[in-house]
Amino acid sequence: MAAIDPGTLMWARACELIDRAERLHRQFFQPRAVPVRDLCWEPPVDVIETDADLLISVALPGVDSNAVKVTVENGLVMVTGFRRTNTLPRSSRIHRLEIPYGRFERRITFPASSLELAQAEFADGCLMLKFTKQPFTEEKINV
Repeated sequence: MAAIDPGTLMWARACELIDRAERLHRQFFQPRAVPVRDLCWEPPVDVIETDADLLISVALPGVDSNAVKVTVENGLVMVTGFRRTNTLPRSSRIHRLEIPYGRFERRITFPASSLELAQAEFADGCLMLKFTKQPFTEEKINV
């Protein structure tokens, strides 16, 4: 009977463990394809509330004001839009790209209040929204 080299046994056992780890990884961490339309970034906001108003400032430098949509519904303010990418010269070398481009969406919720958009202004790369708060009325059910 031929002697088996311990180094070969250790190597074979290590390969078996690596194969097992890869199978477990594939079983539990399956990559999922995300549709491009679902990818988006969130612009930073400042939210200031007074007794009567709600002021929201959304930082959108480089975004065309026609590419922005504001939706208000049941205490939810949603700002959506699109920032176009800059065209890069053909012979350029990119050293850093940190500015997000493409579709953006920002949701801001305010429970127990009804908001009415009073003023919207796009200046200096910021969308300024002023909402007046309407008193929240609960419907009472008489039994």
